[in-house]
Amino acid sequence: MHRRLIAPGALAASLLLAIPASAADYSPGAPGIGDPYYPAYGNGGYDVSHYDLRLQYQPETDKLEGTATLLARTTQDLSRFNLDFLLDVREVRVNGTKAAFTTSGEHELEITPKNPLPKGTAVTVVVRYSGVPSSKKAYGFTSWHRTPDGGVGANEPEAAWWWFPSNDHPLDKATYDVSVAVPDGSQAISNGTLQSVSSRAGWTRYSWRSNKPQATYLATLAVGKFDLTTGTSESGIPIVNAYSKDLGDNYGAARASIERTGEVADWLSEYFGPYPFNALGGYVPNTNTGYALETQTRPFYSPRQFASGTNVSVVVHELAHQWYGDYVSVTGWKDIWINEGFARYAQWLWSEHEGEGTAQEIADYVYASRAADDPFWTVKPGDPGPENQFHIAVYDRGALALQTLRNEIGDEAFFAILKGWPKKYAHGNATVGDFVKYAEEVSGQPLASLFDTWLYQASKPGVPAARAASIAPRAQGELVRPESWKQIAATNSVHER
Repeated sequence: MHRRLIAPGALAASLLLAIPASAADYSPGAPGIGDPYYPAYGNGGYDVSHYDLRLQYQPETDKLEGTATLLARTTQDLSRFNLDFLLDVREVRVNGTKAAFTTSGEHELEITPKNPLPKGTAVTVVVRYSGVPSSKKAYGFTSWHRTPDGGVGANEPEAAWWWFPSNDHPLDKATYDVSVAVPDGSQAISNGTLQSVSSRAGWTRYSWRSNKPQATYLATLAVGKFDLTTGTSESGIPIVNAYSKDLGDNYGAARASIERTGEVADWLSEYFGPYPFNALGGYVPNTNTGYALETQTRPFYSPRQFASGTNVSVVVHELAHQWYGDYVSVTGWKDIWINEGFARYAQWLWSEHEGEGTAQEIADYVYASRAADDPFWTVKPGDPGPENQFHIAVYDRGALALQTLRNEIGDEAFFAILKGWPKKYAHGNATVGDFVKYAEEVSGQPLASLFDTWLYQASKPGVPAARAASIAPRAQGELVRPESWKQIAATNSVHER
């Protein structure tokens, strides 16, 4: 018989590997994911890969009942974890076993599994719940919009808490199945492709699927009575649009704008690369909000966006987000320029396309029309702070920074960046710093100073800086407003809350 000799140190190491972590080694997941703008948003300790939401909604009472199944994996030895949620929970199961739960803070659902979860464990979490979304508030507001014929979940940076439990931060993207039963005669609209429609005992169930990673704030649900239109873009993407039946005078303008979704998406793909998802569309519920939102594959539009007539520019803005914001999402909310500066610049490019003012003319106008003492210039698009996250400066000054970049490095490099960036970070997350680094790599030029001047200084860049960036300073009497400006400015309330 042969014996293999094992050194004492190696024997000790092998024994340690065989011993499972003790209960004392497990700890609760953090109640926030670590975003300095919103410390309590998201959660630590796990990563979600898929949400399966099976819901029933009664428009008359705003009553929502649901079972949410989350597929996740732990990222630490976990004794307890949180979900972001506001409705009333009846039962929670973790890997098939009932788990203890309680609530804390403004929107935290704390779950303690029967057995602690080692790092790297695949976890299935089932939450059964019900409630009236419109009756729930957190931090003094609601992201659920009650309508005359139903309700809508759509807001940024948070909307999920009102209709499904989640890890609510763009860093944790997942795929979705959303199945919603509503009374016959109503429709349920969500993201992605419509998988099936079935009716039974006075209820109709709509089942939607988003098969690409999607941030939680980009998931949407709208229930109401809609006129639905379907089609296919020239590039072959199926389109589903929905218009509330009671939009009144705004109906025609809304439809005339949103029915151009396929055309606009195909046009944007010339600048940003192939459309990144397998569905397109938009919906207009009868809400009294003023903003629009880039909910993935199917943007939400307020009727007020069309109160002055057709506005294809807002459609351009929200569809541009499908690449800049949805396909590539922010790492933290301070990186919001990655979303809004680029979506605004897409509107400037559309103005060029329509012959209503070049991006250069719009940039000159934005720079010259705001005096140096205008508070507009005190907002830093590269890190605006949570109170200014959706300030108009993030949009207009943010787009102005892109025009200065275009002038500095030339069209060839600039448009290579616009197309290459989404591909580089496809279905992931990135920061403003990542973009600066990528722009330097593609252009072969040092650009830190340019971005510092136009994104990070709380003051208007002076005339020498403007001239260096080929922005033409003008006196007020010399200002010429581009023809497209009225329609672009009409979208300034896109994200006002």
